[in-house]
Amino acid sequence: MRHGRWRFLAGALIPALVLHVVFVLSPYAQAFYLSLTDWTGVAGEARYVGADNFVRLGGDALFLDAVRNNAVMLLVVPAATIALALFLSSMLSARRGGTAYQIVFFFPQMLSLVIIAVLWSFVYNPNTGLLNAGLRAIGLGSLARSWLAEPSLALPAVMAVVIWSSVGFYVVLFRAAIDGIPQELFEAARLDGAGGWAAFRGITLPLLRENVQVAFVYLGIIALDGFVLVQVMSVGPGGPDGATEVVGLTLYRTAFTYGKFGYATAMGVALFFAALTFSILALRWGRSHEEA
Repeated sequence: MRHGRWRFLAGALIPALVLHVVFVLSPYAQAFYLSLTDWTGVAGEARYVGADNFVRLGGDALFLDAVRNNAVMLLVVPAATIALALFLSSMLSARRGGTAYQIVFFFPQMLSLVIIAVLWSFVYNPNTGLLNAGLRAIGLGSLARSWLAEPSLALPAVMAVVIWSSVGFYVVLFRAAIDGIPQELFEAARLDGAGGWAAFRGITLPLLRENVQVAFVYLGIIALDGFVLVQVMSVGPGGPDGATEVVGLTLYRTAFTYGKFGYATAMGVALFFAALTFSILALRWGRSHEEA
């Protein structure tokens, strides 16, 4: 019986482990190796250059601009999305008919990022776009801008789309978590004279801490990527004066335009460790607050 059980476990686990190694771990290992070479993507052989690619990253102005833009997105997108989702989910939980609103907010999740980027490119069009047309219709034509062509506005315009496309999922997530909080806690708070904000700060937010933590990690990874929206929406490579340049876009152009696959892979490895470091720090920060 004991040997039969071990054979069953081995037969069930070994194929899955083999597939995981071949299709998950092997590409990672290959990427780490290629980041240490000067592979052009065409030649069969790749010359080993050690850490030279990573040293070059520190002096690459385009890459550093991309890192700066990703850092701005990392600061703005998770915080704004979570704050807006918490506000909307709290409002929906306090009124009837919230399910219909959830469907409306969740709708962007059913669209691919490419479709979202194309739609918002039309919205931001300076001549025929819905945004400028709406401003002119209400007498605010002086505020109309070339939203994706002005360096100071291009990145905020892209971040607004990221927030718009992401907030609906977290509204549904937070709403479900709020509905799971015992109503007796809110009733006791009201009897003690606590207002809506006091109840949210003292009851809702602490009990949603794990949900907020997970949302922060996922949104941070989205902010560190941002490739699809920037690639489709940007006016020219990287937007005006590199205003919307992100690491994913720099990586793509370095590999497929300039043929520097080894150097581009080094960018990808750097982005991987940045996302990994961010996730670890965010999870540890959340755990330290729970212990406190």
